[in-house]
Amino acid sequence: MSVTRPAIDGPASTKQPKSVWAVAFASVIAFMGIGLVDPILKPIGEQLHASPSQVTLLFTSYMLVTGIAMLITGVVSSRFGAKKTLLAGLAIIVVFAALAGASGTVGQIDGFRAGWGLGNALFIATALATIVGAASGGTARAIILYEAALGIGIATGPLVGGFLGHFSWRAPFFGVSVLMAIAIIALVFLLPEAPKPAKPTSITAPFKALAYPGLLLVSITALLYNYGFFTLLAYTPFPLNMGTYSIGFIFFGWGLLLAFSSVFLAPKLQRAFGTVRMMALALALFAVDLAVMALFADHKPVLVIGTVISGLFLGVNNTLITEAVMESAPVERATASAAYSFVRFAGGAAAPYLAGKLGEHHMSLPFWVGAACTAAAVAVLLSGRKLLAHMDDHAPATHSPAEAQAITLGDD
Repeated sequence: MSVTRPAIDGPASTKQPKSVWAVAFASVIAFMGIGLVDPILKPIGEQLHASPSQVTLLFTSYMLVTGIAMLITGVVSSRFGAKKTLLAGLAIIVVFAALAGASGTVGQIDGFRAGWGLGNALFIATALATIVGAASGGTARAIILYEAALGIGIATGPLVGGFLGHFSWRAPFFGVSVLMAIAIIALVFLLPEAPKPAKPTSITAPFKALAYPGLLLVSITALLYNYGFFTLLAYTPFPLNMGTYSIGFIFFGWGLLLAFSSVFLAPKLQRAFGTVRMMALALALFAVDLAVMALFADHKPVLVIGTVISGLFLGVNNTLITEAVMESAPVERATASAAYSFVRFAGGAAAPYLAGKLGEHHMSLPFWVGAACTAAAVAVLLSGRKLLAHMDDHAPATHSPAEAQAITLGDD
């Protein structure tokens, strides 16, 4: 069944304010930091004599602090402004990425990744709200631009990480620090200061936002499928047991498909079949993919193909679920993003560690758990699909850049 959504004019999406392109560029570099360390997970374990569960704590500590810190992003950005918040987040990442590269134990790296998570939270929540608020063409087009930046960053991150990791496991951490410094310079010169809201955001705003059933539904869905997502990202390099170049190219392919499906497939499939249906289908296919990887966990070709093809499903879901967050509750977009990210990151923080721990006992167990959690996400989403039905009943409201910025930065 088709739905009445306007076609998104691709070429027109390039007509954006320079502030949007500045934040998008910084987002590409920031998201490179996620996959940059993926090819070096196994070398870190081997050279620092750490188990898979100790190494995957790099992701758990990062996610936990990111999720908790999301609760203060609105408070900080509403008092100091979006530009200062973005710059502070990037500066924190520069420092803690460099400290991680200089670490002597895996415990130190885990700790510095937690500090990295604070900077990540300040940047991610503010970047999404800034792009959605300032971009021309409405929420849907802005989110596609944001997801394009995410996809490009995630795709190139493992490739750069594989190249640098060939020299030393420390090199990718220092690489992140340098790239974040470049992003800081870009924002300083290209992103103008935005007016701060007359009334600062309350620290309780994200909790109040979760009282809206639609936003809570989307957040719990994301929490559950994050178990599958971070199992794939943090654990798969261990059973693959390949070199840094090979892991880098595999996740580069994954990131390319994620970027392609985020930008090109998601809008077309959404218009043709509806938001909730496509989210459910994408997540169901990802669950099946993880189950196949569990069945053939000792067959590297299956793991490689399963990893790469999952980018298609995750890309579609990422774009649609991000738009759902922006449209699921009558609160400011920065608050909705913070509430959603708090639940999915803090709630799903145990996934990487759990995957590493289960993998120490049986190679296929992490994939089975990831598949089960992702399937549960589908069930939760479909159980409350009526809460998101309005997304396909009409086109999302569009605003001029000035109007949208006022909505984003203002307090509801």
